[in-house]
Amino acid sequence: MKNLKYYLAAIFAFATWGTFSLVLRPLHTYASLDILFYRVFSCAIIMTLVTVLFRRLKLKDNFKYFKSLDQKNKQKIIGLNILSSILLTGNWFSFIYVMNHVSVRATSVAYLVCPIITTILAFFILREKLTKLQWLSVFLSGLGCILLSYSNLLDMLYSSIIGSTYACYLITQSVNSKFDKFLILNFHMILAALILLPFFPSYSGAIPTDFKFYLYIEIIAVMYTIVPLLLNLYALSGIASSKVGMILNINPIIAFILAGAVYHEALGGIQVLAYSIIFLAVIVFNAKRSFQITKR
Repeated sequence: MKNLKYYLAAIFAFATWGTFSLVLRPLHTYASLDILFYRVFSCAIIMTLVTVLFRRLKLKDNFKYFKSLDQKNKQKIIGLNILSSILLTGNWFSFIYVMNHVSVRATSVAYLVCPIITTILAFFILREKLTKLQWLSVFLSGLGCILLSYSNLLDMLYSSIIGSTYACYLITQSVNSKFDKFLILNFHMILAALILLPFFPSYSGAIPTDFKFYLYIEIIAVMYTIVPLLLNLYALSGIASSKVGMILNINPIIAFILAGAVYHEALGGIQVLAYSIIFLAVIVFNAKRSFQITKR
């Protein structure tokens, strides 16, 4: 029962991301890079202001802890967070591009692939133990993804790129747990902004004048970036990344429903079967844990 709050944090984060199309699709007339630029810059500014105004003591304590580390660990922490920022930036750009220029369903498939990659990476890199039942769920998820790739191989390629970048980000954050979650995410945002800044003058379009653009960007920055990512990092501090990875399947299932119900994207029998198998995989993966929570 003590881990329930971590599960709830992960569930809320991924359920929120599942509805991302509702605020991203209205911006489909804007270039993917422009959406990415303004999203990252907004997040970096908002989080830095919060840090300066309300979290200076926490920043001081974290910096003191960082200074106490030996040189090897300092380099490891810096390298880890630079890599995290690059992975996050790549994930966001690929997600925005596929959502607005390929299909909503392709992005939902991306976050079906992601849990499989996360679970396998967690097993080999983090040495997280998996039961036979959990390996069965990984196999079922893989089978579902193979069925989806059979119906559209190009979508599966796009999905794999999105899923792989976020899976790797989850793994890096599992070993980055000694620092304050808000400050870590703030650092990622600042670094992502610095990565993108040199490209802004040459690759951005005309400065948007429509108020709607900025309204949606701020909603995306706060409700679909900062809040879910913080909840995600909080969940990783209490439960294994393989479990967080499988809970991630909530995201694509919601996105999948919206793709059909709201955006009327065509749905075939193979796709229905594939999503059903993956949904079953989520239940199987968390079955033992859910039973334990209920029993208590």
